[in-house]
Amino acid sequence: MSTIQHISTGRKVKDRVVQGLVYLAFALAVVPLISVLWMVISNGLARFDLEFLTHSMRGIGARDAGGGAYHAIIGTLEQVLLASAIAVPIGVLTAIYLVEYSSGGRLSRTISFFVDVMTGVPSIVSGLFIFAFWILFLGMPFSGLAGALALSILMMPTVVRSSEEMLKLVPIDLREASYALGVPKWRTILRVVLPTAFTGIVTGVMLAIARVAGETAPLLLTVFFADSINSDPFNGPQMGLPLFVFDQAARPNDTAIDRAWTGALTLILIVMLLNLVARLIAWWRSPARGR
Repeated sequence: MSTIQHISTGRKVKDRVVQGLVYLAFALAVVPLISVLWMVISNGLARFDLEFLTHSMRGIGARDAGGGAYHAIIGTLEQVLLASAIAVPIGVLTAIYLVEYSSGGRLSRTISFFVDVMTGVPSIVSGLFIFAFWILFLGMPFSGLAGALALSILMMPTVVRSSEEMLKLVPIDLREASYALGVPKWRTILRVVLPTAFTGIVTGVMLAIARVAGETAPLLLTVFFADSINSDPFNGPQMGLPLFVFDQAARPNDTAIDRAWTGALTLILIVMLLNLVARLIAWWRSPARGR
């Protein structure tokens, strides 16, 4: 009996130690995040007002007070939306092929290899590629679309890998049950597999959006700078929030620095709002809710 109690006590001690290490690791991961958020919020609230959200920088000098990031907010939303419209269908369809149709042949291995390579590509490389091909070679102008193309390159590998893992988690029994009822494979994927993995796929898409929403390097080469509102992403330079923050932070005066902090705060709030909307959509379309 004493031996059993000794073993039980030893297990409890080990469990407490491991639990403490987990809490410590969590604290170490959260402390930098909280400090960054606190710094952005405390410095950004000073200019977070209606003027900042509804005015552009047109006619505002480098040292002038006032002005806002309305033109940059419009640009970021349009660029991220276009990038998602390009990357999400391609990424999800690629994941469907790798999971549902691939037999482990040369094509699937090649696709997986290039997806892994794209995962580690620096963001500046995607911007250089679009700048060289889209702007220099094809002669297209600087535009929000060019920036969206660069961002979509960064989004694709994240969408592919996250969607692939979510599709793999769908039980094979659900597929076999559908096949047993005579449902064709394409319809099984559309009606059974994708709805089951929908929540996870949405989460992966939001991770991809969160990654590219704050990218500055690709936009420097493809979108360029603009102080005025340009709601047409297909024609002419268009500002984005990351570019706005970069531009204002580089100006050596307090008014510009305040605008930069507020731009960073606005970008964080936009990403959080998009994540909230995605979570609500995933909850609304969840198969478990329909039962």
